[in-house]
Amino acid sequence: MASESEVRDLVRRAVEEMVAVDAPPCEDPAPAGSARIAIGADHGGYALKQKLLAHLGDQGIEVVDCGTSGSEAVDYPDFAHEVARRVSMGECSLGIVIDGAGIGSSMVANKVPGVRAALCYDISSARNSREHNHANVLTLGAGLVGESLARQIVDTWIATPWGGGRHARRAAMIDQVEKKYTKVVK
Repeated sequence: MASESEVRDLVRRAVEEMVAVDAPPCEDPAPAGSARIAIGADHGGYALKQKLLAHLGDQGIEVVDCGTSGSEAVDYPDFAHEVARRVSMGECSLGIVIDGAGIGSSMVANKVPGVRAALCYDISSARNSREHNHANVLTLGAGLVGESLARQIVDTWIATPWGGGRHARRAAMIDQVEKKYTKVVK
């Protein structure tokens, strides 16, 4: 009788073979340094969004501001969806969404086909989300990270290339899960 670890290894190899055959390798739609970035925020993220807009502009990065335009209360799903839609449709290669905690915006953005949104709270999570998970939307919690750390997270996230290689199989598995639950609209 096979041990539990032998069974797990057998299942892992079978899944690897299935995914390798069924899923094309992920391509990086946003090579580092060539990104057009959509950015949006709710009222809780408005001030940080404005600072990041200036920071990205100072670097010569083309940024599309998806709102909000002030600190009056608004609903974060509207802005997270708009940023994610632009990334999904290829209008922008990357997106950034800021709300109070970053959690809700990540949830909304990840409902949009083709989007891999990652809530990042430090430099390591920013790097990992791009290199390992092929993230194309970054969410930030303005109430959890200060301006200086947010700039560092954004800079690291944008500069980190997709790692491919051993990570491509897992990113392809994410795509396969999405395809199982995405209806084709004609």
